[in-house]
Amino acid sequence: MDINAVNALPYEDFVNIFGNVVEKCPIITAAVWSRRPFASLPALEAAINEFIDALPESGKEGILRCHPDLAGRDLQRGTLTRESREEQARAGLDELDSAEASRMAWLNEDYKERFGFPFVICARMNDKANILRQLSERCRNERAVERARGIEEVKKICHLRLQGLVIADAPNKL
Repeated sequence: MDINAVNALPYEDFVNIFGNVVEKCPIITAAVWSRRPFASLPALEAAINEFIDALPESGKEGILRCHPDLAGRDLQRGTLTRESREEQARAGLDELDSAEASRMAWLNEDYKERFGFPFVICARMNDKANILRQLSERCRNERAVERARGIEEVKKICHLRLQGLVIADAPNKL
């Protein structure tokens, strides 16, 4: 769909279509719907990012807590969102050997204990080896640094998910 079609969407349809561009946070797209019309896909993305940036730190941590553990329980149970399932599979996280799976589980738990929210990385921009390396390295960060890094990764995920839903090269004729 192009940006004109996006702008014409009723509230419920907009939230249904874009409600998971930020994992399990349809409140974000519900809030930015009122900022229509968007001049372009980057304008829609900017509205989402501005909403996220305006949140207090506790709200940003709430966004991070909506993300599943990578290669975790939800992947094994088949309860990931469609988007997360595809992104984790693309990174090879659904095909970890037993040593990789054990290491991932241990690092995920260590990370969550340290920071109080799950590790977030844009799986579509990484492979399993890099994800494991980043998870190990980022466990050493300070909480504020890691919260900011996690939010930047959320924005990367959102960017790619939006690109999958909206045709970027059709400018709005306002």
